[in-house]
Amino acid sequence: MRFPSMIRRDPHESHRVSTPLELFFDLVFVVAVGAAGRNLLSFEAEGHFSVGLLGYAMAFFAIWWAWMNFTWFATSYGTDDWYYRVLTLVQMAGALVFAAGVTGIANPEHPDFTLGITGYIIMRVAIILQWIRAAIGDPAGRKTALSYAVGIAIVQVYWVVFAIAVPDGFKPWMFLLGIVAELAVPVLAERSAATPWHRHHITERYGLFTIIVLGESVLASTTAIIEASNEHEQLSDLLLIAGTGFVIVACLWWIYFALPQHELLSNLKTALRWGYGHYFVFAAAAAVSAGIEVALEVETHHSKLDSVAAAATLCIPVAVFVFFVWLLAIRPQATSVTNVVAPAAAVLILLSVFVPFSQQITAVILVLLVVFLTAYAVPHRTKHLG
Repeated sequence: MRFPSMIRRDPHESHRVSTPLELFFDLVFVVAVGAAGRNLLSFEAEGHFSVGLLGYAMAFFAIWWAWMNFTWFATSYGTDDWYYRVLTLVQMAGALVFAAGVTGIANPEHPDFTLGITGYIIMRVAIILQWIRAAIGDPAGRKTALSYAVGIAIVQVYWVVFAIAVPDGFKPWMFLLGIVAELAVPVLAERSAATPWHRHHITERYGLFTIIVLGESVLASTTAIIEASNEHEQLSDLLLIAGTGFVIVACLWWIYFALPQHELLSNLKTALRWGYGHYFVFAAAAAVSAGIEVALEVETHHSKLDSVAAAATLCIPVAVFVFFVWLLAIRPQATSVTNVVAPAAAVLILLSVFVPFSQQITAVILVLLVVFLTAYAVPHRTKHLG
């Protein structure tokens, strides 16, 4: 069998879309996202917000970063031959091992990084081999590819030392240092020669992952309906939570896709800002599902949270999602009025935490924002609808 060479993809290739392998890769990450959301739910329902949010932020960074590593490599060198497929499947296997360790990562009080780090080692060996192969097959991008391979390897060694030698009390701070090192690898590697990312392909990949994390919230709304069928005394209240939750998720989807985003990736600086900023979009979207399920727990008397705390678990991630979608995707291309209305909507959603029926008020604010964006987001809006 001939060893296939890897060449860079044309960044201006027409009709570039996500491959079945990329979609399969995303499916594996549903498991990890779901595990992180369930862990956040367990902490929030018991009122342990600081611990739950810290653990969730750490676990979700690891999920998001593993997905990012593959996605940006694939847009530049996704040859989809047998070798590329095998190494991608190895990465997927590592992602499943990592997903099994999410609960340990997401518990800062008693952290256990064994499975998480093991899964990352598996994923990292595969992606390093991918970058080495890219260096062999693409002389023009060899320095950049080797910089990625070496940088990823060095940071992975750091994570192994982190898991073995760092005391539990220092792990959150050392985890933050590891995040800085991870984020620095692309910045340093791309300085010699930028990899040829495909703008339409990248924005499609991010859009698909947004749908995946919002899908967890759709699942939470479905859970509410199932609960309602078994709780006849609370049927109307549970159905209200389910219906309102679905409206919220549908509006978040609409807001994210209100404007095209590919033109925003005009250079390395804007691509990094847009790509890195999506951590908050993805993490907030996935946390919405926990907020919906907390509302269910409170309504069925499985949680003793007060109304303000329960509302915060949903309204805060919704507000964060709206704000960062505006900041990253809407603000650079919207009208000045839109750039007042969208962040104002995020603030109003935050304030709704302190009033009754906050979930329903949030849904109404989102519906009004969707109507506004559809009609007035940019001048000559019809140009974006064709």
